[in-house]
Order: sequence, then C-alpha cells, then structure tokens
Amino acid sequence: MNLIRTLLSFLMKDKIVASTNFNRWLVPPASIAIHLCIGSVYAWSIFNPALTKEFGVVSSAAEDWSLSSVVWIFSVAIVFLGLSAAVAGKWLEEVGPRCVGVTAAFLWGGGFIIGSVGISTHQLWLVYLGYGVLGGCGLGLGYVSPVSTLLRWFPDKRGMATGMAIMGFGGGAMIGAPLKTFLLEKFAIAPTYLGPESAVNLITEGGRRFAEMANGKLEVVVASASEASKLPIPGEAGVYVVGTGNTGAASVFLTLGIVYFVIMMVAAFAYRVPPKDWQPEGWTPPAKDKTNSMISRNHVHIDQALKTPQFWLLWIVLCFNVTAGIGVIGIAKTMMTEIFGTTLPTIATASFAGTYVLMISVFNMCGRFFWASTSDFIGRKNTYHCFFVLGTLLYLSIPFAASAVSADPSITWLIMFYGASMIIFTMYGGGFATIPAYLADIFGTLHVGGIHGRLLTAWATAGVLGPFVITYLRNMSVESAIHDLASKIDPAAFEAKFNASISQLNELIAAKTVTVSNLMDIAPIGTIDPTSGLYNTTMYAMAGLLVIGFFANLMIRPVNEKHHVEKTHPNL
Repeated sequence: MNLIRTLLSFLMKDKIVASTNFNRWLVPPASIAIHLCIGSVYAWSIFNPALTKEFGVVSSAAEDWSLSSVVWIFSVAIVFLGLSAAVAGKWLEEVGPRCVGVTAAFLWGGGFIIGSVGISTHQLWLVYLGYGVLGGCGLGLGYVSPVSTLLRWFPDKRGMATGMAIMGFGGGAMIGAPLKTFLLEKFAIAPTYLGPESAVNLITEGGRRFAEMANGKLEVVVASASEASKLPIPGEAGVYVVGTGNTGAASVFLTLGIVYFVIMMVAAFAYRVPPKDWQPEGWTPPAKDKTNSMISRNHVHIDQALKTPQFWLLWIVLCFNVTAGIGVIGIAKTMMTEIFGTTLPTIATASFAGTYVLMISVFNMCGRFFWASTSDFIGRKNTYHCFFVLGTLLYLSIPFAASAVSADPSITWLIMFYGASMIIFTMYGGGFATIPAYLADIFGTLHVGGIHGRLLTAWATAGVLGPFVITYLRNMSVESAIHDLASKIDPAAFEAKFNASISQLNELIAAKTVTVSNLMDIAPIGTIDPTSGLYNTTMYAMAGLLVIGFFANLMIRPVNEKHHVEKTHPNL
C-alpha cells in the first residue's frame, strides 16, 4: 500500500498546493467539466429503447431484455452515487480532489466500457456492474471531488462557486441527451428486410416468429410502419431478420467511456488546493451579526458532524426537497400529457411534451446557479425557506390547475402548470447547489467535502423514495377513479363493452383490460373525465414533505461549541 501511495504521490493533496499568485478562477472550469460528464446520467432513458431491442433492432425479439429489467440500472447508479460519496468522503479530505477526480474518471469511464462489453455479449449483469455499480461510484466521487476545493477557494462566494460546478451536473443531461441520440443513430445498422408480412411465409413456434426460407428458417420480428420509421434509415413495415442489425448501444457506451475518461482526467489534473490559511486579497471574514449568524468560523471534524442534530436536520432538509423534485421529474412528461391531453389535445402534443422535458433540464441547470448565488446574499437557511414555502404553494397549485382545466379547457391553466413546474425544477437543482455552502456555514470548511459526501445518502434515499411514492399514489388514484366511473355505468353496457360482468372489475383492472379511457367511452353523458386529477394525491403528498422539510430547516441552529474540532480533535 505504501509503495502504491509513493508511486501515486503526484496525485496527493500536498503535491497540488497552488502558488500564492495562482488564479482561483481556473478551478471552476475543471469542476464544471467533470460535472458535465457525470451529469449525463440524467439522460439514461435515451438508452432504454435500444437496450430492449438489441436483437430485434426494429422491434423487441424474444431474447431481448425487457424494459422492466433495464430501467433499474439508473436507480442502481444513483444509490451507489450516494453510498460511494458517503464512504469516500473522509478519504477525499486525506488525499485531495485530484486523486479522487482521477479515480472517478477510471470508474465512470471504465463503467461505460464494461457496460459496452455487457451489451455486446448480452450479459445484463455486466451492464449493472459497469454502469450501475462502478459507474455509480464514479458519479459519487466525481460529484464531491470539487466541493471542498471550491469552498476553500471562494470563502467570499461559497454559494456561487458550488453553484457553478453543480450547475454542470444539471446541464449534463441537456448536452448528453442529444449527444447520445446522435451517436445511437450514427452507429446503428438496420436489420435485413425480407419484405411485407403478406409476402413472407411465417410460422410461430414456442411464441416466436420464423420465416421459412429455401435453406431453412430464420427468426424474425414483424415491425409496424411506426417502428420501421424509427430505423436509422427509415424502412418499411414488414418482416426483419433477428440478429442482423445493430442498435449501436455498445459502440456508444464504448465511445462515451473513452471521451468521458479523457475529459475527466484532464479536469482532475487542473485541480489545485489553496495554501493553508489562504484567503482572497482584500477580503475579511464577515463579522457575526443577525444576517450571517449561521456562518461559523470554527470547524467540525467529519466523524463528529454525525453526532450533531444539525447534520440530521440537514439530511431531512435535502432528502425531502429531493424526494419531491425527483418524483415529479420522473413522471413530468406523463403527468403533463395526462392532465391536459384530454382537455387541450391540440396543445399537449408529443412534440410539446418533448420540449417540456428539454426545458426541465434547462431550468434545473439554471436554478442551480441562480439559487446558490442568491444564497450568498439572503443566507442558506432563508434560501431553503424559499424552497419549502414557495414549493408547497406551487405543488398545491397543480391540483387546482388540473381541476380548473376539467371545468374550463383554457390554455391559461396549462401556462399556470408549466410555470409552476419550471420553478419547482429550479428549486430542485438549487437545493443540490446550495447544500455544500450550507454545510460549510454550519460545520466549517475543514472536512466539508467529506461531510457533504455523507449527506448525499439523502439523495440515494430520495432516488428510491420519490419515484416509489409518486407511482404508488398515482396507481391508487387510477384504481379509485376506475371504481368510481364503473359505479356510474349501466352494468349491461359494461358487459357489452368488456364481455365480462362488472363483478369481475378487479380482475379486469389487473389485466389492464379496463382503463379510465375505455370506461369514458361508455360513461353517461356529462361524466367528467378524472384523468386530469390522477396526480392530485401525489402533489398533496409532495407538499406535505416540503412542510416537514420547512420545520426541519427552521430548527437548524449554529453547532454547539462542544463539537468544534478544537475540543474534539485538539491535535489537528
């Protein structure tokens, strides 16, 4: 171990101490570059269609992975982001940001490359290991590596400094999504086309489709016109041979792995740490007054921080702010389409919904810089008060807009929803960008990077809790709406529509035979379509979480002096 440490000594913190005339503004670009690379994780959904059609290409074949088997790769990556950041936080303070940044480059870039091998060999566990586990660890290390460095370089602008770097994470998807789409189209190869379905002799064996040829039979998929139009070179509806094309996913993983590795390595080597007791020329620490009473001049050791109530209150603050935001981000496109699709079909189109998703990334990114910079002027605690008070009102406004548009199909309610949700997404991103400066105010900068890493377990928790709560409550609302509609429908009309008695409703719901939309086809005239209100309960729940977060934030006070490092670790 000592030999390895000696060989890698050029990566250690004591080797990257900057000279007194070093320009501190050279550090943020390196931080932003790393965050832009790892922020592309938010564009994971771009890969889902390709990964579920690796053999069939134009349509899923029998051996292809199901959507349910690949969607959890993203969640695994987020969980390991939080876990790795927590575990490696103390190590970050020991070895410095360059060593951690280099490690992140190997893990994130290497995770893509291992994932590429998994896709090429059709071994899903390798994709989970590469992108989910190793890549997730790279995410965690890459996320925290610049935090303590920037806070030490910018004690006068803590919020703005961390906001700049973490803004890159929010913008990673904005760049990553079109880049991944472009590369998938570039590397994709269309499968062999045998002709229209009517011109090919097809047989079915064991649930699979085969084409009988002169020299034997070939496994095939039958593609619709819509599916064929999505090929790299749009094709025709008909029969395509399984295993003869390529979605390009493996090549994209390999390419991105190499590109991200190079960029992150260059950025990591640009890191410098300031000399001990350095501070910006002409700047003096602010005197304690009513405005900045939360800013501590003392430091708390990373191990001691977990023994303070402030750490756990901040954990709740971050977890509940992220839970509310990440839950809505996951279903935003679907939610907007369902709320307004039945009442404003000419407005809430697929292209409009696609633009809406792009704007989510834009506002998420901008909110990180705006709110973090604002916190330098109004204070971190007041900034989170804004998140919770304004956020609660905005979440409650969505059910109001949903019920209003059902009674009065006006574009005004869509504009209201659009504006409210975009402000919510700025505060989601702003919460991530403001929390490092908040931690520095409360615990000092000595171990702030490591403390931040441990706090990110709140993100890992929210990454599972948010989507689960949203999905569970929505499903409850759907089932309730179906039962309510069914009670208003003539049993004879129900039986004629579904060839089953209304007493079998639960079985029909489970099989997805009965839905809100097909019940509305036979509902009495004047029945209000409940689709727009399916998210009301979820929005009330998210507002409730923000209320809890508000009171947790309200309870935060300066750390008791008994926790200061001078008392707990006097030899440091």
